[in-house]
Amino acid sequence: MSRRINQPLTYEDYARLPSDRNRYELLAGVLHVTPAPSPLHQRVSKRLQRRLEAHFEARGLGEVFNAPIDVILTRQDVVQPDLVVVTDPAQVSARAIEGAPPLVVEVLSPATRRYDRTTKMTRLAELGVAHFWIVDPEDRRLECYRLESGRYRLVLRAGGDEVVEHPDFPGLLLTLGAIWP
Repeated sequence: MSRRINQPLTYEDYARLPSDRNRYELLAGVLHVTPAPSPLHQRVSKRLQRRLEAHFEARGLGEVFNAPIDVILTRQDVVQPDLVVVTDPAQVSARAIEGAPPLVVEVLSPATRRYDRTTKMTRLAELGVAHFWIVDPEDRRLECYRLESGRYRLVLRAGGDEVVEHPDFPGLLLTLGAIWP
């Protein structure tokens, strides 16, 4: 791909990237590359996915997807969240999830910790993703944020073996001890 460095990349540029073990994302036209996640990361993600599926899919409230899957937010913003919940089937196209989903979940890893908490979180808020969760396997902590006035506000923080119910998703009970290996 040949682009001048000062020009933002687009979805078309993104679609031409190599298929390798890296995760590629575009935020405001800037390419971000991170390595494949660790087994710890994947275990936590898989266990949380099962609980989200039990809530959203089993009740017909939506569908849960796991990485790698493209979420196209704009022509210059394409992300691959660890988990994404889609409640509008029209957002799921043949190529990706298109538009802001109601919930994006990022499981932190050493390579993504700062990026997920700053760059990605800020941009997803700007683009209207209603809920952003951060799962920290090392600290055994869950943080749930809700979009309010264009910024994320922390609405739930829990850790260890706590059992929590999310205030915006009635009936979504999470036994956190069950997601940590």
